[in-house]
Amino acid sequence: MKRLTACTLSLALSMSLLSGISVSAEEDTVNVYIVVSSTFGDRSFNDSAKEGGDLLAEEYENIEVSTIECNNENFDAQMQNAADVGDIVVCVGWEFYNVETIALDYPDVYWIWVDNETSAPVENILNITYAQNEGSFLAGYIAASMSESGVIGAVGGEDSDTINDFVVGYEQGAQYYADENGSSIEVTVNYTNDYDDPAKGKECALALNDEGADVIFQIASKAGDGVFEAAQEREFWAIGVDCDQKYIADDVIICSMKKEVGNSIYEAVVDYMEGDLSLWGTTWAADLATGYVGIGYGEEDSTQQVSDETKAKVEELTEMIVSGEIVVDSVR
Repeated sequence: MKRLTACTLSLALSMSLLSGISVSAEEDTVNVYIVVSSTFGDRSFNDSAKEGGDLLAEEYENIEVSTIECNNENFDAQMQNAADVGDIVVCVGWEFYNVETIALDYPDVYWIWVDNETSAPVENILNITYAQNEGSFLAGYIAASMSESGVIGAVGGEDSDTINDFVVGYEQGAQYYADENGSSIEVTVNYTNDYDDPAKGKECALALNDEGADVIFQIASKAGDGVFEAAQEREFWAIGVDCDQKYIADDVIICSMKKEVGNSIYEAVVDYMEGDLSLWGTTWAADLATGYVGIGYGEEDSTQQVSDETKAKVEELTEMIVSGEIVVDSVR
């Protein structure tokens, strides 16, 4: 069987549950544009969105998927460029906040804003937000369980509400482990102020390791690749983000905190294709309960550093969060 990447595997598994979905070749072509604020090639957030689009194009003969990379500029113009020719425009990133006014000029276009939400509902916009704080709670618990120094770290792409929503969950999960086990834990954080440069991620990770951090969570997209490089160089543990990134550095990445971006885009467009537009005009909160946020440990043949006992505890904590027994902190 063809080997799939971690992101694509998750999408393919969900896709297999959607039996009987087909679209006639006689139906009009639906043009889907995926617009990212920076570039593809991050092997996490943006690439997950693209893989969702790729699967749509593969499964539906009358869907055409195009992509636009904004390269950190001209966000409004690129949204308009997509809307001029597209039926569905998927905006990936917080930078597209003007979507709530631009969408009003394109009432016949259906918009999906990934990872943020409009200030008020807009009839033709579906907002998708993710409870990254919940998944990061689990990542923090795992990190604390794996640390020998009692110090763990996180490298964020910027000092923003979205990134700090990861951080507060990570800190809370680590403290939960420490309280449960009568130990102490310190969480240190560094920001790259960049999502594209692995050298900056590596520099931040090395600085945290110098402070004693022996498990470091990367929350910096492509810049986070540098965290993995530092982990291999210094022989400490790392945690991936957005996709199951273990395949990138199986020897040091112990797990990943997943946000199923591509999967959620896929499901939303499937609803559109089936004539269900009930989500538009609302915010879809993807969390542990929906299964669109969680922890990945790689594929079946991946090296496993996290013990079965800890994995079982993570499942227990997941149930406690879903039930409301544990309320995870958030900055949102």
